[in-house]
This record gives sequence, structure tokens and C-alpha cells, in this order.
Amino acid sequence: MVDFSNFSTEELLTPGGFDCDCGYHHEAPVKFLKIGPGAVKTIPEALQALGCKKPYIVCDLNTKKAAWDKVEPVLKEAGIEYSMFCFNTEKRLEPNEEVMGAITFGFDKSCDVVMALGSGVINDNCKIIASIANIPCMVVGTAPSMDGYASNSSAMVIGGLKFSLYHGMPAAIICDTDIMKDAPMRMLWAGLGDMIAKYVAICEWRIGALVVGDPYCEKIATLVRRSLDKVTSAADKLQTRDPEVVGDIAEGLVLSGIAMSFAGNSRPASGLEHYFSHMWEMMALERGGESDLHGIQVGVGCYLTFKLYEQIKKITPDREKALNWMKNFDAAKWEAETHRCFGSVAPGIIAAAAKEKRNDPEKHAKRVDLIISNWDKILKIIDEEMPTFERIMEIMTVSGMPIRPAELGVSEEDVHDALCASRDIRDKYLSSTLLWDLGLLYEMAENFDGK
Repeated sequence: MVDFSNFSTEELLTPGGFDCDCGYHHEAPVKFLKIGPGAVKTIPEALQALGCKKPYIVCDLNTKKAAWDKVEPVLKEAGIEYSMFCFNTEKRLEPNEEVMGAITFGFDKSCDVVMALGSGVINDNCKIIASIANIPCMVVGTAPSMDGYASNSSAMVIGGLKFSLYHGMPAAIICDTDIMKDAPMRMLWAGLGDMIAKYVAICEWRIGALVVGDPYCEKIATLVRRSLDKVTSAADKLQTRDPEVVGDIAEGLVLSGIAMSFAGNSRPASGLEHYFSHMWEMMALERGGESDLHGIQVGVGCYLTFKLYEQIKKITPDREKALNWMKNFDAAKWEAETHRCFGSVAPGIIAAAAKEKRNDPEKHAKRVDLIISNWDKILKIIDEEMPTFERIMEIMTVSGMPIRPAELGVSEEDVHDALCASRDIRDKYLSSTLLWDLGLLYEMAENFDGK
């Protein structure tokens, strides 16, 4: 078996991928990757690698302003025809049916590749339209703000509920640091927030493997840890827009996407911290308001999650308390709280939980047995994967990024509700799920200081 854990990002894209001693085959079908200054000059090379001639370019006014003056001359010089759809707005797009529909209506069938000129929402939607049209997707990134560039999933809002849809990944990724370093500082902070999240992600991935048998690969985890250490050790240079640090963040985010593709899910990249963000996004949609950038909210979610883990480390699991909690579980009360927290999307949440038997007493009892018999191992995992709360505060503080919920206008009630409802969004084992199994989630949330 090939040990790919120390491979460069380019080496990870070896055609055919890798058989692994974890029992799975890992492959990321990216045919072209370029990260660095002047990377947009390789667009013709990327198109040639994909065997494509005419891109359908999707952007908005912000991303067009950020990159078009560098991209257009390259296309013109190479004689590349293209069709463009530009959202006529500077407001942040939501990854919903309306945005997806607009891109679909604007699609030019003479194009043989979809080119996302942007980052999160634009990239995610372009993966989907490319999949529907059965043509390749490529992305020219404009900000190192999220880890979806190389992932095979798209974070979408459907009927007000956040979903991960798996439509494949871009076949070519171009991240020009000359463009990315000039992105709004909040987008640079968002990228750092999405990278810090990987501490929690790997920790909860390992705990999930122990408690519910989630497939786990140590080599993938090692890849993520390596890029994470590189990024966080230079966080103090982010405020100066140091091109090398911006490039490291971009590479780390791309590598995280590759890790997700290798794993076939989002386990290597997200844990509870992402679910704080998901909850706040859904709350904002339900109220007709706007949430902050995903990575900014994830960063604040990291602050909260690290605080929570400081409490988890002090727990002594009590089997009797956990089983009594399930015995006395009030399904009607849970449904009422689900309606209160999720609003119009609550019926879908309740139906999914029933289908997955998420609140089933028998499944709960088995998890409790595994938690208690492996509590020492769980504490060891936390100790191995999670830096101290003080270290996380240091990383976030030196970067200048928002840290606390109040800085985003998030209330204490919304912190409480997000923590309590996080394990209900989908069937993914989180630290909040662990606390729920032990009969401690609502009790701990009631006394949790989210300030």
C-alpha cells in the first residue's frame, strides 16, 4: 500500500488514486491544479487538460470585479470563446433553488465546461449544473474562504434546510494568490476559520468511528493535520495579507476538499463547529435575515466548541443517568422544541430522525455501552487532536478575526438553540450527540457560557 500521507497536493491527484490499508480506495479526480501568483495564466492549459474549448463562466459583481481584469486578457490572448452569466448583485448569494435556477436558465448549451469564477456559493452551484449537463467543472478561486474548492459535495439550502449534495468535484482548480490576497479581510478570516475547524473534525471523526463505526482513515487525517499545522503556525501574518500565508491557506483548503473526496464524506473537514454555522444560517433564512460568511461563523463555532470540550474533559459518564435519560425521553417535547428551533423545516427534521431511528432506545443503549467502555480512549483522542482552548484563542486573536458570537450579532439564545439542535440536523456523530447520549446535552447547554 502506498503511504500518501506525506505526498504533495499535486501527488495526491495521481490518476487512479490509491488503495489504502483502511480498506478503501481513495481518489480525487482533479486533472489540473495550480496555486500561486499568476495562476490564472494557466487557464488555457487547464482547458486543454480537460479537453474543453468553450467555458460557461459564472460569477457575480464582486467576483467579476476581483478577477475579471486578470482572467479576460488570458482568454482573449488564447482566442478562447466563452459565455458568461453574472449575477447582477453585490449582495452575498444564498446557495438555494433561486440561485441554482438562474444559473440553469442562463446556461449556454454550446459550452463544454462550467467555469466558476468565485468561491463558496458560486463554486457549489457550478458543480451541480456541470453534473446535470454532464460536462466538466472548473473553478478560478477569488478568495481562500472555504474548503469546497476540491470537495465532491455542495452545501445547498433546499426548502430552508441545509444539505450536502454530492455531485462531484471540479476537474480543474486555479487559485491565483495575486487575486486571493486582495480579497476582503473577512473572507481571509473565513478561510482561517474553516481551517481551524479541522481540529474538531478529526477529533469527532475518530470518536464517531469508535462509537458508531464511521469508516476512518489515519492517512487522510494525517494529511489534514499537516496542512492545519502549516496554516495555524503562520496565522499572525494573515493581517498583512502575506501572499505565502494566503497561498498556504488556499492549499490547505484545497487539500481539505481532497481529503473529503478521499473519504467520500465531510468527516475530515467538519464537526460541531460547522453545525453552529448551519444552525445560524437556517435561523437567518427562517427569519428572513442574513447570516455572516460561513467560515466566519465556523470560526466562532470553533471558539464555542473548544469551550465545550473543556467541559467534556471533566465529565465522568454515568450509565444509569444516560439510560434513565432515554427512558424518560419526551418525544412530544422534543418535537415541539424542534419546531421552535427549525421553524418551517422542522417536519423534514423529524421525519429524517424517525427514518434513521436516531432516538431509538436500543441503538442509544448500544452507544452508551461503547462510550462508557471507551471513555479513556475518547479522552485520549481529545487530548491528541484538540489544542488547548488558550492556544486556539491565541491563533484567532493574532489573526484579528471575530471570535465571540456577540461580534456577529448572535444572541445567547441562538447559541443555546444551535447547540441543542445541532445533533438533529443530520445523522452525523458530533460532540453534541455524545452529550445527548449521556443525557447531558440540554443540561450542559443550559449552563454553557457562550460569551
